[in-house]
Amino acid sequence: MSRSSVGTSMPPGSRGPVAVRSFAKGDSIADLTRLLHRAYSGHAAEGRVFFASYQSVQDTAYRLGRGECWIALHGSELVGTVTVAAPYEAPEGYPAGDGSGSFWQLAVDPSYRGSGLGQRLLSWAEERIAGLGSDAVVIDTSVDAAELIGWYRRRGYVPVGTWRWDVTNYDSVVLRKGLASAGRGR
Repeated sequence: MSRSSVGTSMPPGSRGPVAVRSFAKGDSIADLTRLLHRAYSGHAAEGRVFFASYQSVQDTAYRLGRGECWIALHGSELVGTVTVAAPYEAPEGYPAGDGSGSFWQLAVDPSYRGSGLGQRLLSWAEERIAGLGSDAVVIDTSVDAAELIGWYRRRGYVPVGTWRWDVTNYDSVVLRKGLASAGRGR
């Protein structure tokens, strides 16, 4: 699979390439919201109510407005997304560290799991955050999402604290990763 940031790649068993591009005028926020609901439904079924599993179209629009949204398309089918921001405007007390970037709404359609698309979107988010001038990225997820925490830890993220959002039903572990400064566009 290609690691190119914007371009195409072939998921295993696919009918063709997946392209990643920025969310554009005319793209459907309702379709993006439905993708988020599908992607996070497994967490909700396990009792972890991630905000993306139930957020409204208006919530999605608000969250898009706080960063840059990137989408993955297989033809015209929306199959993945991530929204990035750097620096991240964290709430007071959130263990982000000055100047850290972040991403949210990292989602892959369940039919594309195991294709490498999640890793590709994660790499894109990290590259974009570095390109926006941050030397670290912080994210959070449910302390009970052991598989997801393990996935991030295998990609260099380390726990740096905890947080509790008022829109979820769980405590979050905050994870941080330092980003290489080489090639950053400042």
